[in-house]
Amino acid sequence: MRRNIAAIAVLVAWGTMCAQSTPKHLNPVIEKLAAGQPFFGVQTGDLSLENARGLARADIDYVYLEMEHGPMDFEGLHRFTVGMIDKAAILKKGNAQPSVAIFARFAPYGREQAQWFVKQALDIGLMGVIFNGIDNREQALLAVRNMRYPQKKTSKYQNPPGLRGYAPGTALWWWGISDAEYERRADLWPLNPDGDLLAIMMIETAEGLKNADEIAATPGVGAIFVGAGGDLHQYLGVEMNSPELEQGFQTILKACLAHNVACGITATNARDIAKRRGEGWKMIRTTEAALVAWRATQGGR
Repeated sequence: MRRNIAAIAVLVAWGTMCAQSTPKHLNPVIEKLAAGQPFFGVQTGDLSLENARGLARADIDYVYLEMEHGPMDFEGLHRFTVGMIDKAAILKKGNAQPSVAIFARFAPYGREQAQWFVKQALDIGLMGVIFNGIDNREQALLAVRNMRYPQKKTSKYQNPPGLRGYAPGTALWWWGISDAEYERRADLWPLNPDGDLLAIMMIETAEGLKNADEIAATPGVGAIFVGAGGDLHQYLGVEMNSPELEQGFQTILKACLAHNVACGITATNARDIAKRRGEGWKMIRTTEAALVAWRATQGGR
């Protein structure tokens, strides 16, 4: 009898400890955004297990897998996500939240209205999708709908209605939760305050720039990313170092700030990271070396 009581007490204590250590968000990027903090990450096209293991313990918030100009390698994407499962870090932290969120960018443009790749990516376990060449609200809305499940009748967040099919088997393995818990969490933040998925739109054309405000205002859009402006400068017909391109960046940033949407840009050295952070950019794509250098400065501490 005493042994049974002791065993129950241990289980209750363990359950309480786990409940206390479970974060509101499993997506570490969303946890930062919900607290009003910026997030930093790197881009890679290397889907090897060795690279996955290294990035899983890097001092970054996200890794962005580049599949727009490289192969659409979903087998490699699956291998990479499995390679980033760090059991030692999970045991140390005491919960299933990874230290680094996995995002990816794929080949289709918004104007192509492709849907299938979103389903494939999320079912593998991604916590965010970066959508190329979003030109208007309609394209942004379709991207959002493709990331959402159709909502239950009791849901407080019915719109925009979801289109995603239900088969999250591999995602459950990466997220480390039950199917019921995944279904609850696999929604878009900040549309659903409990969501752990991030829809990131890229504005890369003159039309997208013209419609930046309506894209930022689209329900379910969690961030807008301009990258380095490689496509945008071509659509604007100017050089990469032109004032017109920087003006375009600032127009997009203004729209993001007006609608409380995280705005992302590339910054490859400590000086540029400091500059962009001062302007209000929340999502910084950089390099590990530049991030270390910035964090060593007074402004990065």
